[in-house]
Amino acid sequence: MRVIELIHPYSKEQVPADQVVLALGFFDGVHRGHQAVIRKAKQIAVQKGLPLAVMTFDIHPAIVYRNADRESFRYLSTVERKQELMAELGVDVFYIVHFNEAFAQLAPQTFVDQYLVALHADTVVAGFDYTYGKKEIANMTTLSDYAKGRFAIVTVAEHDHNGVKIGSTLVREDLDAGKIAEANELLGYVYQTTGEVVHGEARGRELGFPTANIESQRPERLPGIGIYAVRFLVRGQWYIGMASIGRNVTFHSNNPVTVEINLLDFNGDIYGEQVKVDWYHYLRGEVKFDSAEALIDQLHQDEADTRTYFEKLEAQH
Repeated sequence: MRVIELIHPYSKEQVPADQVVLALGFFDGVHRGHQAVIRKAKQIAVQKGLPLAVMTFDIHPAIVYRNADRESFRYLSTVERKQELMAELGVDVFYIVHFNEAFAQLAPQTFVDQYLVALHADTVVAGFDYTYGKKEIANMTTLSDYAKGRFAIVTVAEHDHNGVKIGSTLVREDLDAGKIAEANELLGYVYQTTGEVVHGEARGRELGFPTANIESQRPERLPGIGIYAVRFLVRGQWYIGMASIGRNVTFHSNNPVTVEINLLDFNGDIYGEQVKVDWYHYLRGEVKFDSAEALIDQLHQDEADTRTYFEKLEAQH
């Protein structure tokens, strides 16, 4: 997959000469609704013998349009994660447009001329709710007016789950509530975050459950506070573990939220390693225990529950 970053105004030399089928969207999470758009575009691309291109943005449009705080905004999929997911979906060219003030001020017609026609779109595919400016005048219904017959337009209908629209907002709500199974169902894959193993208080080691403290260097959204069954990738090897997102309330009050993972069947020094965490299953909420002994008893139960979960998962496959 070829990745091309466009900063407005971009150079025409950056754009491949071939006609493409072009899928549009911000695609935060690349959930099942997004996948339907990309798979429809892929189907058309194969039929026409054309490359599949996808165009997205480097930051969420709300940061520019609604003055959302760029520093605190947390994504379901960072640009790096989107690249991995797009490659898995068979995308040939991945355009990342830098959503700056100049780009945000483009009129709908200029956007169509410079970012659809000029990218050599034979066919444009997007979800029913895609917009490229004020939604009253820049939506999928009005796109044909701006296209002026220069490319075909395919609109993908709403995708529902249990009668509710599959959308990034719903995935975020499920993650925040610790509903990891529901979030994964909407995503169509297991939610993943990344980070670096850093030094913590070493309290887990004192309890007999040494943990890897994970600090994210990317603006990724973490699941809500709780204890989870996870898989953990370090040095090219996957391990199962139990992860705690919380404030260590048994020992402190008003602590910042941290991510600590006890890896099962692993013992080694991994400080400074870059890791990935796949979030599979919510075990329980965070509890303030009366003693370290009570916490240790619960950690043994968490380990048993984690092993049972993955044993059942493996048996299902």
